[in-house]
Amino acid sequence: MPNMTEKKYPMPSQSPDERRENFREVALGYDAETAVSEAQRCLQCRNHPCVSGCPVHIDIPAFIHRTAEGDFAAAYEVLHAASALPAVCGRVCPQESQCEGKCVRGIRGESVGIGRLERFVADWHLARGDEAADQPVPNGHSVAVVGSGPSGLTCAGELARAGCQVTIFEALHLAGGVLVYGIPEFRLPKEIVRREIQGLQAMGVKVETNVIIGRTITIDELFDEYGFEAVFIGSGAGLPRFMGIPGENLKGVYSANEFLTRINLMKAYEPNADTPVIPSAKVAVVGGGNVAMDAARCARRLGAEVTVVYRRTRAELPARQEEVEHAMEEGIRFCFLTNPLEIRGNDQGWVEAMLCQRMELGEPDASGRRRPVPVENSEEVLEADSVIMALGTSPNPLIKNTTEGLETQKWGGIVVDETTGRTSREHVYAGGDAVTGAATVILAMGAGKTAAQAILADLKAT
Repeated sequence: MPNMTEKKYPMPSQSPDERRENFREVALGYDAETAVSEAQRCLQCRNHPCVSGCPVHIDIPAFIHRTAEGDFAAAYEVLHAASALPAVCGRVCPQESQCEGKCVRGIRGESVGIGRLERFVADWHLARGDEAADQPVPNGHSVAVVGSGPSGLTCAGELARAGCQVTIFEALHLAGGVLVYGIPEFRLPKEIVRREIQGLQAMGVKVETNVIIGRTITIDELFDEYGFEAVFIGSGAGLPRFMGIPGENLKGVYSANEFLTRINLMKAYEPNADTPVIPSAKVAVVGGGNVAMDAARCARRLGAEVTVVYRRTRAELPARQEEVEHAMEEGIRFCFLTNPLEIRGNDQGWVEAMLCQRMELGEPDASGRRRPVPVENSEEVLEADSVIMALGTSPNPLIKNTTEGLETQKWGGIVVDETTGRTSREHVYAGGDAVTGAATVILAMGAGKTAAQAILADLKAT
């Protein structure tokens, strides 16, 4: 009989007072007993609606069934058959709007904690040690993957599993893409990412770092000089956006990309960091997505008073509800219905305040959300000595500017066939943020998996 407890079992975590003083992981994970009990809440319903909400199509009922039986090894095999990064997905995927959002237990109570169970099973596997990976039978084909973020790693994993010789080219000195430079340690420990990448390398995937495609090597050279038969572009969207308001060039103004890269990749929070972040007493973070929450929570851990400035209400915040709640628990202040007009500086060129304007919600815009409109004579000054702009990103134009025949959108995204990931350039495929602009890890993984399947079909046909 299923466990008919209406609420999912709580996730153990550090207390707010403790965690805002460190960068250790906030959520501590289920133990085996709790995982089995949570898995037993699954009804194993006939139509499996949860699977339809998963961009990489994990057989969710099967892995949960194995977990409920206590057969964690079998549960992991189900996960790994569909996902190259289960320990990552269990931590950062927005399950509440995807698989768990489809769960029938959510009709009367809370959905099954699918993400928490995925994390438990993946961590259980990683804790067992470095088991030898099954070596795929080589199929004689070679593929280049540009970028080692979630779409690139997923594409590489699918291709390697099918026997392709895969080489990943990464611009930075560490593989992982946004998983290592964008997502903080307290949400996604970098050791987890490293172990997931090691699993791909054990299958034969090669990783070349410090290689900038479009400058170090071009797409044409990957075909002509290196002999690759296909190329997947998963280079992400690392070009930050700004508002274009006065004062954005003042010292103390960061893009969220720069701020998070310095924190996550360069460990700027450590006492002897080579590239420390200048200490700030009051930080304003502009934006309301997951990146804004990550930046705000990092700044809080560096000792600052932090205010998130967002031009709509809490109901419209695009960030995961869990991340918003964690930020509030950690003492981060939110100024809703507020929009920056100008960043003001002192005589030395450093930020000292931000002029804002109150907003109200009008008619819906193209996104379906009610458009914020200014309230007359409502300007107010927010004290801040640092400002972090978390307004989204777009793809770096380097690849499109150095690759002939590659069609792109006006804003920089690569144009693809959505069902295959094929671009306008023969044998070139793309997926993830390089196509869509900034989106979620799991959607990027889904795109990488789709493109890998298309690549394999095309290679087989040649």
